[in-house]
Amino acid sequence: MSASRIRFLPVLSLCMLAAMAALAQQASAPAAPLFVSKPIIASPVSGDDKKEIVLMSVAIQPTGAVPLHTHPGDCVGSVLEGTVELLVDGQPPRRVAAGDTYANPRGTPHGFRNVGDAPARLLNSLLVDKGAPRVQPVAAPARP
Repeated sequence: MSASRIRFLPVLSLCMLAAMAALAQQASAPAAPLFVSKPIIASPVSGDDKKEIVLMSVAIQPTGAVPLHTHPGDCVGSVLEGTVELLVDGQPPRRVAAGDTYANPRGTPHGFRNVGDAPARLLNSLLVDKGAPRVQPVAAPARP
């Protein structure tokens, strides 16, 4: 083996180790969540200390969905970007696009599914019982 090849082997080995470490790091990196829901602000309701109004931001990635859930109060929202299907228990899916609005009364099981190729963003206003969990998961109905 020539002297130049012998000097090249340690460099090649270091490059291979660095590439393997980068691949291992990518493989162990957590996948981005398919939806994120977070409160922007919560405020008391004048004249009713048992209620609060909460403004929620919801982002849903393509192919993502928000599972069926209820709120301890009313939910009124709007799609800011993208297109989603509003899934309301007992009703056919309703397509809701940027600029469209929806309302879900207290206790109505509902969810959302992004049906577009881009992320969807929603803005929800909740008028809910103060101190109660704002989102209550609902088991999906059994399919025959």
